[in-house]
Amino acid sequence: MSPPIQIKKHPFPSLLYLEWTLLAITALIAVIPPPLRRSRPRLQELSICGVFPDLSVCGILPELSIYSLIAFALMGLKLPRNSQTAKIIYTVVEILLILMIGLFGERFARLFPFLYIILVTRSCLIFQLPGRLIVTALSFTLFLVTTQLKYQLFNFQASPQAQERFRFLSLNWSLVFGLSLVFVLLMMNAVLSERHSREKLAIANEKLRQYALRIENQATLEERNRIAREIHDSLGHSLTALNLQLETALKLWQSNPGKAETFLATAKELGSKALNDVRQSVSTMRSNPLQEQSLERAIASLSENFHRSNGILPIYQINIEYSLPPEINTAIYRITQESFTNISKYAYATEVKLELTTTRGNLRLTIEDNGRGFDVRQNTTGFGLHSMRDRTLAIGGEFNINSALGSGCKITVDIPLTRLTL
Repeated sequence: MSPPIQIKKHPFPSLLYLEWTLLAITALIAVIPPPLRRSRPRLQELSICGVFPDLSVCGILPELSIYSLIAFALMGLKLPRNSQTAKIIYTVVEILLILMIGLFGERFARLFPFLYIILVTRSCLIFQLPGRLIVTALSFTLFLVTTQLKYQLFNFQASPQAQERFRFLSLNWSLVFGLSLVFVLLMMNAVLSERHSREKLAIANEKLRQYALRIENQATLEERNRIAREIHDSLGHSLTALNLQLETALKLWQSNPGKAETFLATAKELGSKALNDVRQSVSTMRSNPLQEQSLERAIASLSENFHRSNGILPIYQINIEYSLPPEINTAIYRITQESFTNISKYAYATEVKLELTTTRGNLRLTIEDNGRGFDVRQNTTGFGLHSMRDRTLAIGGEFNINSALGSGCKITVDIPLTRLTL
């Protein structure tokens, strides 16, 4: 059973008000006596005790019907919610109380059909649609049976004309009562469906809000990763080259000051470039790193910088048959830049080869060196490698690394171009 109903927390306060109103009307009939007819003797009330007053229990049953009405009213304060068995027992007890009120009540028995309306209303709150239909049909059936029983009781003391009139009124009243039950059932179904829709909408809105927060957090994380990649790929490359220039100048400062000065000048240029990269990364993270120059020219600049920093001139071959989208140009430039940075820092290579070609709707970038290599099963967690892989995957490409200790390293990037206009 559910806890006692509180009006402010009840989902349908108006239903409670309607139920209490119907109960009050029914109870008033037990207090207010019916008007007397002067023209002819008043007929007995249409109840078992009204027709058979000599029954031994007739002194108790009218009061029992009043107690039944009180019990029926109090049952509305608690409704079963979970157990199906409790719901069925609850409904059966309600029906028994209504029958007692209708059959044994004297003054207010004529308005007992109002209780069936309350029964149907309560059933809509505890049962699903099949249960509601069963309770509604059962209520109407019991009403017809009770009406027929009253008609038979009425025949004991009424004339044929009165019997015919009572039969006509009973038929009309049964029709009106049946339509009332159908109306109540349809109204309750509509109200409950609207409430269920609002609950589903509230749940959907809450899920949508949670998804929006997740997407916002994911977008923030991706943006942070993108900014980190931009800073790492641009500033990291310049600082690595700058560090190599300063180390070389420091070694040559005593033996060959003139050549050391050349390396210092190059270091100054790299420092200026690093400062410019920082400003661009902070102020315009979405700017094109190629700075309006072609991809071929940008790779050539990276090769020249690599040559100045390491004394090794990369051998590069570029064969692009058509223009590429800016996002692909940027990704290829950053991957190349990061590859040169890794070679400068770790490879100790003497030869670097780069090949960029387009064949049959596919763009392939290959960067290979003859350095000391590494074990790809253990050394693929660096930010630089993750950055290159993420950039490749972001444009729908495939990223592969082939390397072994003492055998150099080969990076292959394949990017499908089937969606481009050739």
